[in-house]
Amino acid sequence: MNHVIYGYLVHMHQQPGGRAASQIPGTFDLIAQATLPVKVVLGILALFSMTCWYIIGYKWLYLRRAFAENESFLKVFEETRQLNVAAEAANKLPRSPVAQMYKAGYDELLRVKAASVDDEAAADIGNIERALRRATSKQTTVLESMVPFLATTGSTAPFIGLFGTVYGIMHAFLQLTGAQGTSTIDRVGPGIAEALFTTAVGLVAAVPAVIGFNYFVRQIRVISNEMDVFGNDFLNIVRRHILK
Repeated sequence: MNHVIYGYLVHMHQQPGGRAASQIPGTFDLIAQATLPVKVVLGILALFSMTCWYIIGYKWLYLRRAFAENESFLKVFEETRQLNVAAEAANKLPRSPVAQMYKAGYDELLRVKAASVDDEAAADIGNIERALRRATSKQTTVLESMVPFLATTGSTAPFIGLFGTVYGIMHAFLQLTGAQGTSTIDRVGPGIAEALFTTAVGLVAAVPAVIGFNYFVRQIRVISNEMDVFGNDFLNIVRRHILK
């Protein structure tokens, strides 16, 4: 009897990968053998993940350029005493939120000076302040664009994956219930594996999205603070030296 068992084990070992190993499904096998609802869930999660990675790459490059152009403009603004020179520098820096704020404030200042009356100086300052506020709101909206999708993916992807897991396990056990003869783990193993795989895909989509969202929110907050500080400085310069 021992010789028979030993011979069987040797025979299994000599087979390429062994029969047991060949029966272990890989990732693509799990996807190919999955039920239609599970495939739909995996497709949705894959779409979410690819979109998130595109947003992460695009916003990282965009914010990096925004920081660089902000620094360039602020350097010009601090070194020059001429507002028109700063305006020319702002025209060359379209990705700088601070530069775009300055353009809005400078254009409004030119309009105010063209139609200014001495006893209307307070109202003129109010016009410039409102122009800066509108520009700040517009630039903040541009900076925050697409970032909420990361938060949506981070909060919903695990639950979408969990839905696929619940359906896959339910389907596996229904197959086990209707099976003829002895029921073994071989019957439900692939179904449970594909079910758990959807949870893993959901986490793979959610984790980078949450990390990216938190990172971009922090970067956008830094730029927003820069815009607030610059707006106050610009208004002080206008009050002291332009509209006296």
